[in-house]
Amino acid sequence: MPWFTNMRSVFDALGFRASRYDWFVSDVETNYYGKDFVSDDQWISGEALERLISEHDIQFIWAVFSAFPKGTRFPVNNAPLVEDHAGYWSGVEVAPQLEGALFEIAAWDSSATILVGLPVDAEEAFSKKYPDAKSLTSAAR
Repeated sequence: MPWFTNMRSVFDALGFRASRYDWFVSDVETNYYGKDFVSDDQWISGEALERLISEHDIQFIWAVFSAFPKGTRFPVNNAPLVEDHAGYWSGVEVAPQLEGALFEIAAWDSSATILVGLPVDAEEAFSKKYPDAKSLTSAAR
């Protein structure tokens, strides 16, 4: 993995494609300055996200990717945060920040990828690809 927050590598390790879901992407800081993606909080189709991460070598420094069933769109008043979300460090199981999200992937300061509420098969695939990955919950330590 070229860096911990390379979403192309993360999705490969999870064993599924971004195009299976729709995404609300928030709290974004990245090294990418192209026309097809801005750092504003936004809904993005899975196909568009998949195309973006496959066509560009993007480092997400900070970001929250909230996965939803295809076709989901609603106004988001309180967008998920990365750095200011204390739940990641609480030591207990944390849920995705947006109600209705299936799971959440967070890029943490280019140095970590935080996975929340993953399907079991995706969690197992990621752990197999990256056996040094650690759980943030005290029960799994």
